[in-house]
Parts: sequence; C-alpha cells; structure tokens
Amino acid sequence: MSDWTEGYLTDVEYSHAYNKELNPLVVRLALLAAGLSPPSFGAACELGFGQGLSINLHAATSTTEWWGTDFNPAQVGFAHELRAASGVDVKLFDEAFTDFVHRTDLPDFDFIGMHGIWSWVSPENQALLTDFIRRKLKVRGILYNGYNVAPGWASFAPIRQLMAEHAALSGAAGGGKLNVLKGTLEFVERFLATNPAFRRANPMVVDRFDGLKGKDPHYLVHELLNGHWQPSYFTTMVEALSPARLSFACSASYFEHFDPLNVTAEQWSLLQSVPDGPFRQSLRDFMINQQFRRDYWAKGARRLTPLQQAEAISAERLVLISHRPKVELKIKAPVGELTLHAPVYDPVLDLFADHQPKTIGEIAGAMQARNVSLKQVVEAVMVLAGAGHLASAQDEAMIGRVRSPAKRLNDDFLDRARSAGDANYLASPVTGGGIGATRLVQNFLLGHRKGRKTPAELSEFVWQMLETQGQKLIREGQTLETREASFAVLMPQSTSFVDEQLPILKSLQIE
Repeated sequence: MSDWTEGYLTDVEYSHAYNKELNPLVVRLALLAAGLSPPSFGAACELGFGQGLSINLHAATSTTEWWGTDFNPAQVGFAHELRAASGVDVKLFDEAFTDFVHRTDLPDFDFIGMHGIWSWVSPENQALLTDFIRRKLKVRGILYNGYNVAPGWASFAPIRQLMAEHAALSGAAGGGKLNVLKGTLEFVERFLATNPAFRRANPMVVDRFDGLKGKDPHYLVHELLNGHWQPSYFTTMVEALSPARLSFACSASYFEHFDPLNVTAEQWSLLQSVPDGPFRQSLRDFMINQQFRRDYWAKGARRLTPLQQAEAISAERLVLISHRPKVELKIKAPVGELTLHAPVYDPVLDLFADHQPKTIGEIAGAMQARNVSLKQVVEAVMVLAGAGHLASAQDEAMIGRVRSPAKRLNDDFLDRARSAGDANYLASPVTGGGIGATRLVQNFLLGHRKGRKTPAELSEFVWQMLETQGQKLIREGQTLETREASFAVLMPQSTSFVDEQLPILKSLQIE
C-alpha cells in the first residue's frame, strides 16, 4: 500500500495491555529453567509498544535502557506521558519500522521484544524486522516473539477472512472502525445462525466466535480487521528467523516447560519418537491446537552445565503475589483442569505466605526434609508463577534504586484512575514490572494514601469521587443509582482490599 500506515490500523488505538514476557526477570527464569545462560539486559528494544505500558513499567522498575517504536501517534503520545511521569529516559519513537530500523543512533541490544506484531505486518515489514534483529541483536542476545499460530486458527481463519471482507465493504460508508466492528460481529452472528455447512463442518467456530464478545473491542479491531494478518507454523517461523541466526531457546509460557500440563501420556510418547527440533514443536502445536506462541529465540546461547544451572536457578528470587488462603491447587492447562500435588505445592506456598522474596535455593533447602528435590521445587515455583501466584523478584539493591521512579509512575496511574480505568496496572520495584490492579483497587489505594484506612472510609471515598464526576457503578449490567446499592458492592471489595490486597501491595513496595 502507498499510505504511511502500510495496511496497519492507526485510527483505533490498541488496548492498554501489559506483557510480562518482556520483563527481563521473566526471561531470565525461563532461560535458566531451559538450561541456558541469560544475557545481561543492559539495553532492550520493544518493537510496536502499543500504549507503552510494558516498556514504561519495565524501564521504571529496572536499570535496563529501553528503546522502542510504535507508529500510532496517539499511542506514542500516551507512552510519552508515562515516561514524563516516571522521569526515566525511555527512548520512544513514533516511526514506522522502515524508518526506525535504519536509525544510526541505536545501540546493539541484549533483548528485542515484539508481541503480536509479526502476525499483523506485511511480509516486507517481516523481512525488515528479521534484518534488524540480525544487525542489532547482540551475540547471546534474546528475541521474544509472540505470534498467531496456524493450527489454533485453522477452523476460525475463514471466519476472520469473512469478517475482514464484510468490514471492508461496510467501512467504505464510514462510521469508524469500532462501529464497523460492531456491525461485522452482528452480521457474522446472523450468518452463523443460518446454520451454514461451514458451521456444521467446523462446530468449534461458534464457541470461538462467542468468545470474542467479552474481549476489548480495541484489541478485536487490530486482530480481526487489520490489513495484514497471517498465522504462522513454527517451522515457517524457524525459516523466517534463520537469516538473523536465531535458534529457538524456550517458551515464555512457563506451563509449556512441562509436558504433563500440555499433552497426554500417549501424545508425549509420540513426541518422544521424533527428533527434538522444529518438527517436534510443530507437532506439539497440533496436539494442543496452539493459537498463540510466546517464544524466546537466542543468538548463540550458551548452554549451562547441570551444576551451573542448579547454582544459577537456586539464586533466583520469587515472591507470592496472591492471597495465600485463596490459592487453589487447581490450574487450567491445555490437557484440562489439573489438581496440583498438595504434598509439594502446599508447603511451598506456605513458605512464601509472608509475601517476602525468597530464593529457590532457600525453598529447596526447607523442602529437603520432605524429600522434595530441587527439580521438583523449580517445577512447582514455575507452575505457580505461570498461574499468576508467584513472580520473580529483584535483589534488594536494585529494588532500592528503582523505588523512586516506580512510585512516580504509580502516582500517575492513581491520578488517571480517578476518572478512567484504562491502565489497570501498577509498577512494583520488587518484581521489576507490572502488577494487575483494577481501577477500583487503584482508587482504594489512592484513598488509603489520603488517610482512609477502614473499609467504610475507603468505600465512602470511592463513592464520593464517582458521584462528583456523575459516574455510577455497574453490577451484572445494571447501573447502581443509589448510595446504598453502591455500598453493597463497595464494602465487600474494600474489605478484601484492606485484608488481602493491601498487605501484598505493601510487600511489593507499591504504596
């Protein structure tokens, strides 16, 4: 295309998303678990940073020098506001990849990340990105690539094509992409209701389509109506990245490090019958109907000896970010819902219950009396981290260095939360990244900062703030018009905040 967007949507902003896979601590633990030596993370780059939450959160909570570009001006403007709030010199640009990759002031990078971008740009831009990675990623550097995978999209891809064609037709009349999306979703719902042969041949399509209804419309516009959209097979990704001299390192999804969470015993046996390499990864994608891969790729990674791996991974610190009494020993994995082994997982969780960072070595030492090995402890903490209960933690010196910029960024998030609920994260100096926090939690935290300590005081603070702006709470689709109805919702949540969430926020040094 001849216009500056090159087919990529710019008239609808992307959702305010945070991607933990870009957190250097998350990268480090994944690589160590795979037996690889991680890089130093002196300089990092995020290509297509969207609203800039990830790049700003990681820059404010680490000493890594972050660079990035996104050519949606409105998104870059928001990212600049976050940078100004933290005071960290994040290098943010509003340049197309064509221009950014040829800048002469870019350093060589230890880490380059791109989430979803590969699946949404033209083949020409994909070639530009590969060449950029070849030139600018250091030896032993790591690439993160999150991308759509063909097996999981196979049955739905024709519906996506139908939606794109309908959107192009109806979009010619104007009305904005969000309205076009709404009309397209309604049209496809009517189409499926006619029970066409395509639906009968692909029964999973209806469930997949119904699952779209609860997703952020801003995300759906980019995923479904973008000018370029192409899921990849793992083997074709290997070929595409080979000019950059990259090899697959490991998955950024911790669950995928452990086969019993992903495949049946019969499937595992078949996997083991083929050589370890691209074909095995591709075969695995078909087994679990993989829709989106989150992969780390290495340029000349150094493999650790078993002793080196054990020593390095034992020094890794983690912290509990969930309320211990509410952590259930059940997870949803590709093979279905699984119950975790209580004799291992319960004591590990109990050791973390004070919400203070601990090393894997400390946990392993405490578990020796239960005849639990280091390997079992590593698996337990990674599964709990993959489930969102644990997070990697920085050392005390680094926590002290980044406390001020993290607080300044959080001040900005809390100020925004008074009137809007877009950025549902806070910066933790402990975890070196973002922690999920709804607008309500952010407002409770703001009230706590202003001296409201009890659940009743916090509920009153939030209600008064909403009332001043003419805003109302909504419960199960119903607008709550009265103070009494609002308090019936606010009081249980403010109580949970005081008793459960606030202690965790304090331990994560988010106050």
